[in-house]
Amino acid sequence: MNSLTLPDIAAEALRDNVPLEWVGMQGIALPILLKGTALSAKADAGVSLDDGEARGIHMSRLYLALDALEQKELSPSLLRRVLSQFLDSHEGLSSCAYLNLHTELLLKRPALVSLLAGWKAYPVCISATLRRQMFHVELKLELPYSSTCPCSAALARQLIQQQFIDDFANQALQHADVLAWLGSSRGVVATPHSQRSTAQLHFHLDESIDELPLNALINAAEAALGTAVQTAVKRADEQAFALANGQNLMFCEDAARRLNLALRRIPGVNAFHLRVVHAESLHAHDAVAESQWQRESA
Repeated sequence: MNSLTLPDIAAEALRDNVPLEWVGMQGIALPILLKGTALSAKADAGVSLDDGEARGIHMSRLYLALDALEQKELSPSLLRRVLSQFLDSHEGLSSCAYLNLHTELLLKRPALVSLLAGWKAYPVCISATLRRQMFHVELKLELPYSSTCPCSAALARQLIQQQFIDDFANQALQHADVLAWLGSSRGVVATPHSQRSTAQLHFHLDESIDELPLNALINAAEAALGTAVQTAVKRADEQAFALANGQNLMFCEDAARRLNLALRRIPGVNAFHLRVVHAESLHAHDAVAESQWQRESA
């Protein structure tokens, strides 16, 4: 057996004393438990390198500490334990620990009218930081929705009115005549344009909570917008979706304001920044609005 000690190059001292803010790994594949479901995730794990004379950190210790995420439901307290292990394994080297988890939360969503249901994937990033016993968690979510332009809707209504005048000028009308005209392609000569849109939400959570309020945040955002994209549908659901779009006409500014007012009511959220992107169907560019909020006591 070879009695030679294995070399530890990372422990060698350097002449240049330059501390580093963040050293670690990104894109580590691992499973996590979120809302009772095992999900595939990618992790970015790192610590500060405060000792500028140390050549590097012990990356394998960070990697092994991530094993705890496979065994229990993901929560702020579990994240803090993992970060504490990062620092314990780098005593004398590091004072800050970082962990980002990237995954997709799968939620089964019912259709608007029928009994159908289907799965939707919501991109999620969970970021945790432990810095000199100060711990905080941030959440990033993306959710798609439909937005119908109020200006386009008004212009379409005007064209329908003009077509009505052209078709029925100086005519005595019966109820059945008008009903038939409204149900024909000649009656509805124009429709407003809609586009698939995205809400990008970034939350700072209160240190006191020990549950990630992902479902509550998604449900509140979709309820505020009123036009969440659908999964499995029948024609009755598609008609209900058209009605929802007609009753929730939105510029990007309207969507941002709706979300701001709804999300500030969610317990455990200290602050947020939101960005909505309407992928225009009229223009080749997107319409964008941003908003932020912070609790006064935060």
